[in-house]
Amino acid sequence: MKRNSLMLTVVLALATAPAFAGDCGATMAKQASADIVETAVAAGSFDTLVAAVKAAGLVETLQSDGPFTVFAPTDEAFSKLPEGAVESLLANPDQLREVLLYHVVPGRVMAADVVNLDRATTAQGQDLAIRTSDGSVSINEARVTTADIETSNGVIHVIDSVLLPRS
Repeated sequence: MKRNSLMLTVVLALATAPAFAGDCGATMAKQASADIVETAVAAGSFDTLVAAVKAAGLVETLQSDGPFTVFAPTDEAFSKLPEGAVESLLANPDQLREVLLYHVVPGRVMAADVVNLDRATTAQGQDLAIRTSDGSVSINEARVTTADIETSNGVIHVIDSVLLPRS
């Protein structure tokens, strides 16, 4: 009973979270007919992610029918990586592709689905750990800051750190 109560709290917290702070929320609300890439570009807070998706050759994939669930690190999340890490990834398209596909789960996983999940298998092939605690959700060590940004071909959940697959 206590676990169900916690899960309900998490689901309600995620479902009622604003899409983004400030003016981005209004922009994102209008993007439900846009695909994942178009939605990320319009948000203006995913410039590094969008550049990485382009460098890895994943634009067409993330614009295809899907559906996909993308755990999207913001530009601020990328800035937490050690100095030179982003540049190193951009210079190595194969490694970059592995890292990016680790942020994508095939299918549409909405906040309400987290009640039944403790892990999800990524398009890269490894599992992500999903944890709920005190009304928040973590994907590995990254915290979901905004959930359920619907797109025409999936859903975006904003995270505060870049996810790195095991070597």
